[in-house]
Amino acid sequence: MVAATVAQKHFTLEEFTANPLDQIEWVDGKLVEKDGVTVKHGKIQSRLGCAWANYRTLSKNGGKLYISPPCRTSRQIRRPDVAYLTPELVAQFGNIATLPQSFPLIAEIVSPTDIAEDVFLKAQEYLASSCQEVWLVFPESRLIFVITQDRMLTFRAGETATTQQILSGFSIEVDRLLA
Repeated sequence: MVAATVAQKHFTLEEFTANPLDQIEWVDGKLVEKDGVTVKHGKIQSRLGCAWANYRTLSKNGGKLYISPPCRTSRQIRRPDVAYLTPELVAQFGNIATLPQSFPLIAEIVSPTDIAEDVFLKAQEYLASSCQEVWLVFPESRLIFVITQDRMLTFRAGETATTQQILSGFSIEVDRLLA
């Protein structure tokens, strides 16, 4: 997703954490708008969020699913496209404005204008801030990368992507997600 710097008043990290702005991330001390969202991006975001939510309900895992929620990494405030919070973390953090760490399970849907290096750096940033599993979804390439602390798996068209650590047992056909 292309990010555009927002020309607004200066916010400290603490101020932005307490009062995050919609569709805005706090990156390297600057407010950055998440733009470039297409209908296709929104469809995949919704489809994956619903699939994770349905699986969570059917498997009785509990927890909560979010679309573009703010979370704090070690250096900034990010808004992953889809995020899952375990029941333990829901109980610990409740309804705070910004999660003070990364969500345990995160998905980023990559737009054609995103820079691949930046997307993978963002995944590393999440993993360094308590995230256990990141899904990078590349709709145009029809690829899903599932990244954990110790490995990266690639799922292609015709294959079935599976969670590795969070929402254990969840799977979705790449073709179905990206249709």
